[in-house]
Amino acid sequence: MRLTTQTDYALRLLMHLAVRTPDLTTIADIATRFGISKNHLMKVAHTLGREGFIETVRGRNGGLRLAKSSDKISVGTIARTLEGPSPLVECFPNGAGGCLIAPACKLKGALSRALEAFFSVLDEYTVADLTLNNALLSELLEAKQLD
Repeated sequence: MRLTTQTDYALRLLMHLAVRTPDLTTIADIATRFGISKNHLMKVAHTLGREGFIETVRGRNGGLRLAKSSDKISVGTIARTLEGPSPLVECFPNGAGGCLIAPACKLKGALSRALEAFFSVLDEYTVADLTLNNALLSELLEAKQLD
């Protein structure tokens, strides 16, 4: 399985906010620091805000921050939220369909179990697990705001 760019950006954004808690951080700062698209990151931040993972503060001194403690944000939940119901193979729901062997295929069941195992492992980790006691990450992300 390959995670989408949206999920990648969401996890990076959440890790950045966790390291910088309780400070506000701007989308521009995060985009510049990671060298990623500000517009794409804005869409990701909107989704995370709508789902209650982050909160936004508008205005001149505004920015983003976590809406809940980083130990309450499951990596698996983030991945499920951002990945949505995209099919692993075409015979899965929302896939293109039309496979000749679909009525007799046992691969679909094996792939479904593998996908659930993938998310189950991610469920074992929180954003706090990825950021706490990670001195190098803190050093890389706690640098002063970019101008």
